[in-house]
Amino acid sequence: MRIDEALRLARDALTASPTPRLDAELLLGRVLGRDRSYFYTWPEKQLDGDQQRLFELLVKRRAAGEPVAHLTGEREFFGRRFVVTAATLIPRPDTETLVEAALETLPDMPFRAVDLGTGTGAVGLSLALERPAWRVTLTDASAAALAVARDNAEALGANVTLLRGDWLEALAGPFDLIISNPPYVDPDDHHLEQGDVRHEPRSALAAHDRGLADLRVITAQARERLADGGWLMLEHGHDQGSLVRRLLADHGFQDVTTRGDLGGNDRVTLGHV
Repeated sequence: MRIDEALRLARDALTASPTPRLDAELLLGRVLGRDRSYFYTWPEKQLDGDQQRLFELLVKRRAAGEPVAHLTGEREFFGRRFVVTAATLIPRPDTETLVEAALETLPDMPFRAVDLGTGTGAVGLSLALERPAWRVTLTDASAAALAVARDNAEALGANVTLLRGDWLEALAGPFDLIISNPPYVDPDDHHLEQGDVRHEPRSALAAHDRGLADLRVITAQARERLADGGWLMLEHGHDQGSLVRRLLADHGFQDVTTRGDLGGNDRVTLGHV
């Protein structure tokens, strides 16, 4: 089967996906070990029998709802490829807002930063690679997730410290930056039963108290573990901006603001002590 024919058939099979063409190209790229540009240069190239069978299997699994990142084993974030497994959240473009906020706020000097609930390590490793002078610690309560972050750190050549722990309980600080993309979805939100999130760890997505429980814990712990002038930056839901701003203000944070994501929705709230 030719590449262009295989992609056409895959797109037809993936109409339930919001991005059938992209999905098909990423999956075929996984099979062939090629960049997507190859398909436009060599559409007439033939797949051998093994390649065709593997591609059809991956398309079938994607049509059944499995995330592309789990099928390919990776996802791009902030211009780098990160290993992804079912033990972690899949890094999303909107979370790049969190990284951008930190890079725009703090200069490249020997600051101490910690990424809480790091998962794949996408946020903390991006900061460590963009700001080599920073001393970055990555934490996660999940040993499986921390193993993925460690693999990504080694593959990307990032010099970081990795620690297992629940938020800031095992960390004394002081830190110049505490940053996190914690669980913030209401456990009763029907979106948890739709799309890719059905295959992601629920503990990394949902939190009690309408999604605010972990945001409250982190904010309370952070106030005592930040150096003078240190920053707290939190990702949250699109409808939680006002609540998280009030939460930070109630704990004495100053210059509290919220930044919008790629769609213009409230996504990241930050403030300093």
